[in-house]
Amino acid sequence: MTQSSNFSMPKLYLLTNEDKFELLYQKLEVALATECIALLQIRRKKTLALPDGASQLYKEAQHIVDLASKYNVPVVINDDISLAAKLGVGVHLGQKDGSISDAKKYLSSNQIIGRTCHCESELVAEAKKDGASYAAMGAVFTSTTKPNADIVSHEQLAQGCQQGIDMCVIGGLTAENISNLAGLPIKYVAVVGDIMDLPIPEIANRCREWQQAFSEWGTPVL
Repeated sequence: MTQSSNFSMPKLYLLTNEDKFELLYQKLEVALATECIALLQIRRKKTLALPDGASQLYKEAQHIVDLASKYNVPVVINDDISLAAKLGVGVHLGQKDGSISDAKKYLSSNQIIGRTCHCESELVAEAKKDGASYAAMGAVFTSTTKPNADIVSHEQLAQGCQQGIDMCVIGGLTAENISNLAGLPIKYVAVVGDIMDLPIPEIANRCREWQQAFSEWGTPVL
């Protein structure tokens, strides 16, 4: 495969954790203010599981979307096409959480649609064919968020990167171990715990450490 000479370094894709909302909001504000975050996903499964979870998630998401817009960071909602449409943002879909064609019906053409593809390049190719904005592969390493997820091999990632769609990697990634993927043409590196589980005073510096890691990424090798 011929590589483009204008290959660019990956971008940081931040996912929310399950902190109480007030703490979560403060952490997001600090992270977004660094201008290191390229994409933000609202993923609040514990909130959604509450008796009034859908209503509470909608209120939380409104505040987060307003905050992200202040820093010109696009937002995607995890697994919920109708909520994404209601908020005017994008969506990230698991394999069993709605079709890309449905998302395209309800979202505007400029909204991001992501698709979970686990370890399978065939699913990446399908996501491209269906019109997804990016495909996510992982877990790259064992993570606290999904400790039982299958681990994707370097070869599987390389195959995914050859499918002609923006690639996202997720799962147990840190600013130190991301160098194991250096050279792969990855668009987004999705992070939860390595940033969001830190105390507020440490978050800005951690975001900058991620940017430093990306600056040392190098040229793509497949």
